[in-house]
Amino acid sequence: MRLIKQSKKLQDVRYDVRGPILVEAEKLEAQGHRILKLNIGNTAPFGFEAPDAVLRDMIHNLPQSQGYSDSRGIYSARTAVAHYYQSHGLTDVGVEDVFIGNGVSELISMVLQAFVDDGNEILIPAPDYPLWTGAVTLAGGTPVHYRCDESDDWNPDLADIEAKITGNTHALVVINPNNPTGAVYSEATVRGLVDLARRHDLVLMVDEIYEKILFEDAEHHHAATFAADDVLCLTFSGLSKAYRACGYRAGWLMVSGPKHLAADFLEGLTLLANMRMCANVPGQHAIQTALGGYQSINELIGPGGRFYEQSMTAWRLLNEIPGVSCVKPRGALYCFPRLDPAIYPIEDDQQFVIDLLRAEKILVTHGTGFNWFEPDHFRLVTLPDVDVLTEAVGRIASYLSAVRAGAPISSVSAQ
Repeated sequence: MRLIKQSKKLQDVRYDVRGPILVEAEKLEAQGHRILKLNIGNTAPFGFEAPDAVLRDMIHNLPQSQGYSDSRGIYSARTAVAHYYQSHGLTDVGVEDVFIGNGVSELISMVLQAFVDDGNEILIPAPDYPLWTGAVTLAGGTPVHYRCDESDDWNPDLADIEAKITGNTHALVVINPNNPTGAVYSEATVRGLVDLARRHDLVLMVDEIYEKILFEDAEHHHAATFAADDVLCLTFSGLSKAYRACGYRAGWLMVSGPKHLAADFLEGLTLLANMRMCANVPGQHAIQTALGGYQSINELIGPGGRFYEQSMTAWRLLNEIPGVSCVKPRGALYCFPRLDPAIYPIEDDQQFVIDLLRAEKILVTHGTGFNWFEPDHFRLVTLPDVDVLTEAVGRIASYLSAVRAGAPISSVSAQ
């Protein structure tokens, strides 16, 4: 019998957040070890629950959720999304400009399948949320990574972006607030990104899933508000993070700009929406209540709120470790610390996080898993409460102390 192999289309597709590091964690769990998983931004395991009103409305609508919906989404959800963007100055957005999906992840994949031809170049930030790179590759495109500048609070390097634009560049991806760095881009930066898209006739694809998770004086700017009528802007967001509803799989895509020039693309996107029948209908019923009701996220992001206190605690403790530096997160749910290569000469950062896992039973994600260029970063999820997070960073500090004392990185776990 012949071997059954994976498609060659997957040859260069990676999703290391759930890759070999998770496999190793599962092996350790099978041996009886308790692993603190700080590799993925899943809110529920850390005690964050969806607002009661959202849960009640979804339950209330279950009897009406047994059949397929419109493939683009139920009318009330799409209207709520359109009204949300209208309230932010995008008055031309209507229900026909909204697609509902099984989370932002599905919509990213659908958009890229509908948009990308073989070899098309798509500009993606480094570091990025790796689904973007994987989905571009799977669609037959070529991801081209532009550098975000750690010395400038992880803002995109506009000059680096422009230098990487070619005649085959078709779109510019923006992740704001950023996963994994926690950066929130200034108005000037967002305007600069839109201007690049305008001058080079690029489609702007903007992942704004963390738009409501902002700390201190950080202000989120919707790129679509600056794109006007001459830049096609595809804006992605949803309920997973701000409304602590990851499992509901309720995300949306909003299309703005010169839609008359994108009629053929939108026809293709509608075809793909039809082929998957529809998004999860119960989750769609949560959208109107979430967007229109009391915004409980505000209790979490200010001083005293869990999201804020946990993020600031992790940032402070990481910076207290010799040879570790971390830019202060201004939003989202992560820290992306740097390990000074002169002190921690890491050549394989995936092996580094596996060794850390074996030694301290803490699962983080290596920086190159987010398509960062050098093996000198890792991402830490800041969802555990302050006491657990303090212990976790303490264990990381203990591991790194052993490395500084001269133990080879790959052998610390055996000590």
